[in-house]
Amino acid sequence: MKMIHIIQQALALLLLLGCKAIETPPEIPSAGNDTYKNPVINYSLPDPTVIKANDGFFYLYATEDIRNTPIYCSQDLVNWKFVGTAFTDATRPTFEPKGGLWAPDINYINGKYVLYYSMSVWGEEWTCGIGVATSDKPEGPFTDHGKLFRSNEIDVQNSIDPFYIEENAKKYLFWGSFRGIYAIELSDDVSVRPGAEKQRIAGTAYEGTYIHKRNGFYYLFASVGSCCEGLNSTYTTVVGRSENLFGPYVDKQGQSMMDNHHEVMIRKNQKFVGTGHNSEIVQDQEGQDWMLYHAVSVDNPKGRVLMMDQVRWKDEWPYVEGNTSSLTSPKPIFN
Repeated sequence: MKMIHIIQQALALLLLLGCKAIETPPEIPSAGNDTYKNPVINYSLPDPTVIKANDGFFYLYATEDIRNTPIYCSQDLVNWKFVGTAFTDATRPTFEPKGGLWAPDINYINGKYVLYYSMSVWGEEWTCGIGVATSDKPEGPFTDHGKLFRSNEIDVQNSIDPFYIEENAKKYLFWGSFRGIYAIELSDDVSVRPGAEKQRIAGTAYEGTYIHKRNGFYYLFASVGSCCEGLNSTYTTVVGRSENLFGPYVDKQGQSMMDNHHEVMIRKNQKFVGTGHNSEIVQDQEGQDWMLYHAVSVDNPKGRVLMMDQVRWKDEWPYVEGNTSSLTSPKPIFN
């Protein structure tokens, strides 16, 4: 009991001190002063979401292979430090009592850090759902506000993988996993707006939605294939674009994502497979865009490790060099 108390005190101190107080873990790889190598974290942190907080640090949240939703922070997107977890066993959401916390989405809304999350038992596609928690600080602790909806309440099977976006002073939540991608309007308190009707945005090939606005286009990033079969995983990051937030999203030939057409963004190679569920796009100080995602490492196939690659643009379409994960690359630029 005394040891448990000491550990609890240490975790509380880490949460109090935040990112600045924590040593860089020795397992984080480095390829040189100006380069990094993938994976940027060589253990399982699936379905990453990232935000640059008011303290100037980046904070990353992931599916709970580390129980209660792990939180990491970084100054440069390469060297990440473990902060703690968004919840504890006492404070974790309970609307799906035996469920796991999957695919969080972090945002800063109305002066609060707002964490949307999925809660599901593997394979239970009608009882899973999406909830929301808030905190005054990016490192937490987060206060759970319960579920927004379950699959059987909103009549969308496999209601997981939330993504929040604001447009024209309105708030929206996108979600879905291999049963269609949907959107619905939220209230100012980030719950579902009373009377709001869901709208289907994309077809049944996709999950892990993220939408990025750039130069008059909306880019819908998503994942296709199997996420979680180890070295047999076929997860692939794909993208389509639209001139409207709600679509139609199309590929370069004008074929619709409603019909499961898209452009491949990141596919497998000899070192990494299952390359999917990307985070938000983050810019460095030189205006270069970067994307975090997960993959299964051939050299370390247990779990889904954290990856990063630069997003480049050509003819207003995003791409990653070679359409596959890099091994070693120049670092993002942060002074």
